[in-house]
Amino acid sequence: MWKWLHPYAKTDRAYQLCGQLWPWLAGLSLLILLVGFIWGLAFAPADYQQGDSFRIIYLHVPSAIWSMGAYSAMAIAAFIGLVWQIRTANMAIAAIAPVGAVMTLIALITGAAWGKPMWGTWWVWDARLTSELILLFLYLGVMALYNAFDDKQQGAKASGVMALIGVVNLPIIHFSVEWWNTLHQGATITKFAKPSIDNAMLWPLLLSLLGLGLFVAAASLYRLQNEILRREIHRPWVVKLIQGQED
Repeated sequence: MWKWLHPYAKTDRAYQLCGQLWPWLAGLSLLILLVGFIWGLAFAPADYQQGDSFRIIYLHVPSAIWSMGAYSAMAIAAFIGLVWQIRTANMAIAAIAPVGAVMTLIALITGAAWGKPMWGTWWVWDARLTSELILLFLYLGVMALYNAFDDKQQGAKASGVMALIGVVNLPIIHFSVEWWNTLHQGATITKFAKPSIDNAMLWPLLLSLLGLGLFVAAASLYRLQNEILRREIHRPWVVKLIQGQED
């Protein structure tokens, strides 16, 4: 695995790989999301307690899960960048952070929209909601720290350290509904036992989860490709690439 990945530590190889992967991932994600959303919103049965209001689950749960998934990927990139000093890993931090922040924001907004009719309030300082909000602040902090330095290598180190420290928030988000007596409902599909959701509702949810995951990957690779181009603008291979496009 490492032998396959090691050549892509070079920015030109990583740029080419991103360009090859993200269009396919984006197309596949749109197709799967279309099927998942139509299935869930139009054909899945209504919940016996929440009625049709529960259908927001098809956006809320995938965005919440991938808000943590993107942070995990960013933290892994930060660890690789700090330990092995691989520049593409440092660039990946800057590429993933805004995508993860958007996923977190969607999870918070859809959660509030779901909470109003179910709980009678848009927001409570519930353990799950509060830790998810902290995740958004962590993303914003990583982005702000990265952009605060003129020397991007220093910015990547500082933001990488912050990303790694913030990892402690991920298990808090996941287990908050078990550790504290919380208003937020317990896990439905991410627990180790059998998911507590009917299969007619579960399958479109899994498709939405897969589709949004592929979208997160595609958006991150697209941003990484642009970040590489921006950071390597004076490198001979970039100059040659631009000249080739102009001819």
